[in-house]
Amino acid sequence: MTPIVYDYIIIGAGAAGLMLADAMGEDPFFKDAAILLLDKDTKNTNDRTWCFWEKGEGQFDAIVHKQWHQILFTGKQFTKQYKIKPYTYKMVRGIDFYNTYMGRVATYPNITFKQATVENVVEEATRVKVITTSTAFIGKKVLNSIFSYDMLQYQQKYPVLQQHFIGWVIRSKSAIFNKEVATYMDFSIPQKNNTRFMYVLPYSEHTALVEYTLFSKDTLPKAEYETAIKAYINEILGCTDYEIVEKEMGSIPMTCYNFKEYQSKRIRTIGTAGGWAKPSTGYTFMSTAQKVPTLVSFLKTGKPLNTLSFKNRFWYYDLLLLDVLYDKNHMGHTIFQGLFKNRKPQLIFKFLDEKTTLLEELYYIAGCPKLLFTKALFKRILGRR
Repeated sequence: MTPIVYDYIIIGAGAAGLMLADAMGEDPFFKDAAILLLDKDTKNTNDRTWCFWEKGEGQFDAIVHKQWHQILFTGKQFTKQYKIKPYTYKMVRGIDFYNTYMGRVATYPNITFKQATVENVVEEATRVKVITTSTAFIGKKVLNSIFSYDMLQYQQKYPVLQQHFIGWVIRSKSAIFNKEVATYMDFSIPQKNNTRFMYVLPYSEHTALVEYTLFSKDTLPKAEYETAIKAYINEILGCTDYEIVEKEMGSIPMTCYNFKEYQSKRIRTIGTAGGWAKPSTGYTFMSTAQKVPTLVSFLKTGKPLNTLSFKNRFWYYDLLLLDVLYDKNHMGHTIFQGLFKNRKPQLIFKFLDEKTTLLEELYYIAGCPKLLFTKALFKRILGRR
């Protein structure tokens, strides 16, 4: 039996894969294209939470589980609660996203979803073979979202940190949370020579996601995260009577490496595997949503997939911050405390959204510890990394 040759194979039905499949499915340009979406899972579990800030209404509002109009920042010497209008901090649960987007993708007659574990992707002379544990699929072009930290270990040019975390959704007997305020970063916890903070998203006065997060090179034993969460709930939140409703854990790469070695004329890495996570923060969801339309427009040109670049001046800003955090990881709390003390969160969000003007960027940078970043800049210029 002659195998079907798909015009496009999308590997991975996470945020990037599903957003891309949906965008291609609703675009008339691709109506005659045969598209295959592969994932090892059926996407029927709540395996993650995505958060982002946004002005006003947005494309994901129908599946936003909770939103906040105020955030709290706590440093070692500085604490402040902010109203973030015109921004809103929004949270989407993985299961709600999967249900909605898998449902939408299923309505496109030219898109087929198959559950399969991909073992290898091999580019041949005129096509790409995607090999799974059970069979092989043939595609003219492949968009691959499978990420592994092994993809980063053979390069030394760009520092690699991880945003790694474990979070518990807890339900307390007493009303201990302010449901109107999200704790964006709480650096009051022991830093232990790293950049460590607590992140708290209250769903109600009794229920919240409490997450222990680090920006550092290496992950920790699971018990260390959980010990820190217990201590924070007991000592900072003052709660001893609670139940754990859900758990989540993850690790997001923080790097300016562009993954170009894994791309070719017919293969393009997307999502985290394509460097779509914001290097300086690890935020991926809205970064992906903003890049998908650009990729879809590019696919229409028929140009080699490895010729598309998302690099801009913000890439250099991210690189400097990562250089600083890689060399002096213990200074993270000082950097973020200085930013929130000296600059409004609206400017911070606008900068991280890559929508600031050059003058705004200079003002933003002036709010950071100048000596740290000046040294990092000269190291880069002199090639001494």
